Amino acid sequence: MPTDEIYEKYRDKAIVEINALAHEIGGAAGGRVPVLGSGHPLGDIMLLKYRPQPAEVQEGVAFYGRAGQAILKSLQRLHVDPLSVYGTNCLKFADGDEDESRPFLTRELHIVQPKLVVPMGEQGVSFLNSIEFPLADTLEWKPGELQRFTATVDALVVPDIDTSLDEAPAKTAFWNAFKPLGQWWAELPPY
Repeated sequence: MPTDEIYEKYRDKAIVEINALAHEIGGAAGGRVPVLGSGHPLGDIMLLKYRPQPAEVQEGVAFYGRAGQAILKSLQRLHVDPLSVYGTNCLKFADGDEDESRPFLTRELHIVQPKLVVPMGEQGVSFLNSIEFPLADTLEWKPGELQRFTATVDALVVPDIDTSLDEAPAKTAFWNAFKPLGQWWAELPPY
């Protein structure tokens, strides 16, 4: 079977699994608006924010609004293909709690199988560590430094994008921590 066909089968399976997960999150909503992940279901890069913002809750999509636009501009500056990115939140509801959200994120990680996870903010890092992903190392708060998450997944810790958009020093800190993504992407071997 040619490589393209194998990839298409994995992609199709990931789409089915992501849709099933979205249905389960919707079922757990209980009147709340779920905020679902968006992007490529087999993205090489998984962006991970802690909590959805009002625009994301309104649309039901992670990284909708200012943060998404800022990330898109940053990816373009780094020459990273935005079609290779999947973005999600730790908490799937505006008023969600960590206990209900951990199994959802664990499943997302298993489905997407990113090569790089980018937890944003100290709460995002703490939450990712708390899911106790199989064979994962504990990530440290070292913004801009590539770390090993698992044998097949690197991590790049960055400041919280949502709190980095209004003041120049915070924007600079985010950008400086996010920049290594470009080098990581440039060195990613082709399929």
